[in-house]
Amino acid sequence: MNAQPSAMNVPRGSVLFRPDESCAGFVVVHSGTIKVSLTAENGREIVLYRVRPGEICLQTFGCLVNGTTYSAEGIAETDIAIEVIPTGEFNRRVESDGAFRSSLFAAVATRFSDLERLVEDVALSSIAERLARALLRLAGPESVVDATHELLATEIGSARAVVSRQLGAFARDGLITITRGHIELVDRDALQSLAGAGE
Repeated sequence: MNAQPSAMNVPRGSVLFRPDESCAGFVVVHSGTIKVSLTAENGREIVLYRVRPGEICLQTFGCLVNGTTYSAEGIAETDIAIEVIPTGEFNRRVESDGAFRSSLFAAVATRFSDLERLVEDVALSSIAERLARALLRLAGPESVVDATHELLATEIGSARAVVSRQLGAFARDGLITITRGHIELVDRDALQSLAGAGE
């Protein structure tokens, strides 16, 4: 393999890695978003985290450091521009480049904190709280979420039917309106209050 980093543009929807695949190198995201998700034996899927510029893929880091294969799936959620640092070059930088090593370890620590929050969220928060947080997160500064019930179920690690029931309850309470493929956040303050209920 080429010992130098390779840059590439990857279109939205492309699968970057799957469970049991080996790691080709350390991925640096320059633009766009990678979604990393895990599927259980029962078929239920949950989003572990997203990798954006300046952030690290903990799956890739673990594979490189431990010499293991991937256990989750990484998909280009948007069009992305990435750089792949081959394993040998990655190891050389970790050993000899202090700035790279410090930046790497800081990013790993941050990502572990994200995963701790995910575990706490799934274990200790109600479906309503988790769904409110997901809607606000996916909407960002906008008021509309373009997401299917299936996608929202994946976001919060629940079943589609459970999400559909909760969305119906939100709609009846006047928090959202639902049209085909779109969810409008009508009462953002109420959703914010609900999202923070378990914190």
